[in-house]
Amino acid sequence: MGEQRVIIEMGMGNDLHGMDYTKAAARAIDDALRHSSLPLFGVLELPHDAMRVQVTVAVHEPDKIDIAALTARLPRGRAEVRAVFGGLNVTGAQDTIVIAQASVEAFLPPQTDWRLVVAAQEE
Repeated sequence: MGEQRVIIEMGMGNDLHGMDYTKAAARAIDDALRHSSLPLFGVLELPHDAMRVQVTVAVHEPDKIDIAALTARLPRGRAEVRAVFGGLNVTGAQDTIVIAQASVEAFLPPQTDWRLVVAAQEE
C-alpha cells in the first residue's frame, strides 16, 4: 500500500498590478495553508519530515512560475511543487490581474497503529 493522503486544502491568490505569476501562486499557497492545521503530528509524535507535501498551482502561464522559490516557502514536510495551466488573467484598461489557484496535499506512509481515543465528557 502506498502513501495515504491526510489533508487537501485549496487556496486562491492574485497579483493585481505586476503580472507576477509566482507572487499570485505564493499567495494562493499561503491562503490554502491558513485553512489547515495538522495536530496529528503532535498527538501521534510523528516527525514533520515523514510527510510529503504536494502542491499544484494553476496559472495562465505556468512556465513563468519560479518553482524553487515556491518550494522554499513551504514550512513542513518534503515539498514538491508543480505548475499547470489554469487560473485566470483578467485584462483591464491598464493592468492584467493574475489569479492563481492552489491545492496543497499532505501524504503520510500508511499508519496502521492509529487508534482514536474518546475524551471523557464532563457532566
